[in-house]
Amino acid sequence: MILGLPPHAAALMGTVISTLIVASISCRALALKRPDRDYTELKLRTLSWWWMIGLFFLVLLLPEPFTLVFIAFLSFMALKEFFSIVPMRLVDRRAIFWAYLAIPVQYFWLGMDWYGMFIIFIPVYVFLFIPMVMIIIGDTRGFIYSAGIIHWGVMLTVFCVSHLAALYLMPTTNTQAGGVGALLFLLVMTQFNDVCQYVVGKTLGSRKIVPKVSPNKTWAGFLGGVSIITLLAAAAGPYLTVLSLWESAVAGLIISIAGFTGDLVISAIKRDLQIKDTGRLIPGHGGILDRMDSLIFTAPLFFHYLHYLYGWAGNA
Repeated sequence: MILGLPPHAAALMGTVISTLIVASISCRALALKRPDRDYTELKLRTLSWWWMIGLFFLVLLLPEPFTLVFIAFLSFMALKEFFSIVPMRLVDRRAIFWAYLAIPVQYFWLGMDWYGMFIIFIPVYVFLFIPMVMIIIGDTRGFIYSAGIIHWGVMLTVFCVSHLAALYLMPTTNTQAGGVGALLFLLVMTQFNDVCQYVVGKTLGSRKIVPKVSPNKTWAGFLGGVSIITLLAAAAGPYLTVLSLWESAVAGLIISIAGFTGDLVISAIKRDLQIKDTGRLIPGHGGILDRMDSLIFTAPLFFHYLHYLYGWAGNA
């Protein structure tokens, strides 16, 4: 154990921090070499990465309940941000209250190691309960719109995000990485996939995929990101998860495609609402949803891929 973490997980965290140090030095060097150019956005993004990664790594060093509470807080912030950008009826306040209440209940099932309830609570019980509350309110104008928005918001920000905690708590036979290894694998692969698709797209891309949704997304960026992440996941997966080399490669393929899709979905929401960012919480990065757009899709798909192959040893 290194700082209470399994050695492989600690090694990955050290690698990420070293990469950030190199990025910070490079940013400083660019500013000194080309003082005529404005690198404010690059500096803000680098500083934001330090804050985000530093906070997340710190939480992973704390006891398990603290990590669970932190991820639940991320769900709360994401749901709050979602409701702040989507037009809602005033009469839906009671239903929105119950949507927020679903957050501690969802993470309570995880804390109890009750996989069966964790996996059906929001898709079944919350899905049926929210419209019941709305019926009691009695206003039918805009009923379908509000019911869909509330449940979809809870699915995206609570159900999908809670799979990060499920991944962290999932029993594993890889004692050198532990549950934190699988979580770090997902986080690093997802975020690096965004970086690879952006860099390759800017360097080699010209043919757009869906210009009306995201004009910066190109076929070259997408295929380049998929190729790099698949290879990188194949190399890192056996050290951080229970997956074999080929299983890790498939995981990388799933993460890269799902991350790309999640990015596009949140972009479509922003274009529909005619906003640039979902919030201003993170300087240079926008809001919580802007940063978690890819993870919202990769977390549940990667978790269920692991669950399909190796199962859950907790309560059914």
